[in-house]
Amino acid sequence: MTTTCTAVPAAPELPAHRDGNVLRWLAAYTFSMIGDSVYYIALSWAAVQAGSPSQAGVVMAVSALPRALLMLGGGVIADRLGPRKVVIASDVVRCAAVLAVAGLLFLTSPGLWPLALLALVFGTVDAVFMPAVGALPARVTSRGQLARVQGMRGLGIRFASVVGGPLGGLGVAVGGAAAAFGLAGLLIAVSVPLLITVRMRELPADDKAAAQGGTAWRDLVGGLRYIRGHRVLAPLMVAIALGDLGFVGPLNVGLTLLADERGWGASGMGWVLSGFGVGAGAAALLLTVRGRLPHAGQVAACAILAGSVAIGSLAYVPSVLAAVGVALLIGLLAGLSGAMCGALLQTQAEPACLGRVTAVSGLVSLGFAPLSMPLSAAAIGAWGTGPVFVVSAVVCGLGGVVALGVRDLRRAELPR
Repeated sequence: MTTTCTAVPAAPELPAHRDGNVLRWLAAYTFSMIGDSVYYIALSWAAVQAGSPSQAGVVMAVSALPRALLMLGGGVIADRLGPRKVVIASDVVRCAAVLAVAGLLFLTSPGLWPLALLALVFGTVDAVFMPAVGALPARVTSRGQLARVQGMRGLGIRFASVVGGPLGGLGVAVGGAAAAFGLAGLLIAVSVPLLITVRMRELPADDKAAAQGGTAWRDLVGGLRYIRGHRVLAPLMVAIALGDLGFVGPLNVGLTLLADERGWGASGMGWVLSGFGVGAGAAALLLTVRGRLPHAGQVAACAILAGSVAIGSLAYVPSVLAAVGVALLIGLLAGLSGAMCGALLQTQAEPACLGRVTAVSGLVSLGFAPLSMPLSAAAIGAWGTGPVFVVSAVVCGLGGVVALGVRDLRRAELPR
């Protein structure tokens, strides 16, 4: 008797937006981000009520220092322990800290010290949480779905920013800062059981051994050397750094000063920010629907260059309506370039190094780029909005020039 062996075709892979595992991760991420939005509103309100404006500003800035100093170490921890474990533990700690301060504020009026301590805890935990969050998508879906997942993540961020503000304001209005902190803690808590049910893709044996071998210091140094020697990741980090340095100042403090200079008022500035949010949301939706864009390196470079032109022109538009249109374009291009850069980071980096790669990217965006805000404010005070927006646009555009000028990055593609 002859036995014939017939290969059984593999089951087609589910797109990320239909994959229950990815959707559970996205729900957990979105709840956590909404909780973050409510937390920052509660913290700012409580700090203003408990102290002077300058003291409130110090409280709000306390979390930035440990986050910047410890971010690289957080990437090592995410790679060694696994991103899901780190995210779950981080959310548990953040939830417990926020609920503890909510209870303290409900029972007494302790002043600024618990708020400053909470901000310090949040900043320290964020140094570990953010690299792990960045490394997690590559472990819950396939490489071919990572661009779509970046789009879905962008939609989650936009949804959190739209919903979190009103929820935080409602919490403060109903029960003061204590109620808002309690709401933030509960929202973060929802993410924990969802994350527990998320299945992780196993690392290859070689990557698993690399992630668990050596000392933490050797892992950190090895991760930095890995990025420096990579033909795509090294120039991509430079492009991200230049793009963020040219983007953060004008679209934060610069926009506020521009609205005041033009007499647009708070409502006009709000409309401009809404235009940016709609554009960024549209870019995220495009990637969610399409799943993959060809010529990812070129698309990212061209989007950065076109976005830089739009940033420079924002200071010269004649009306609020025109500014809203330009801001929508900036949001669309920034969302597209950010998602492409994020997807390239996810697909170009080895899975065992993703935490450290994400940590370096996060340090650039959250540690160095915000330094441009006080510099932008001082420069606008000296030379006005127009020249500063143009200089910022040039800095941002240099990121696109780097992306186009480096052959390996320009030709980088996302996997199918």
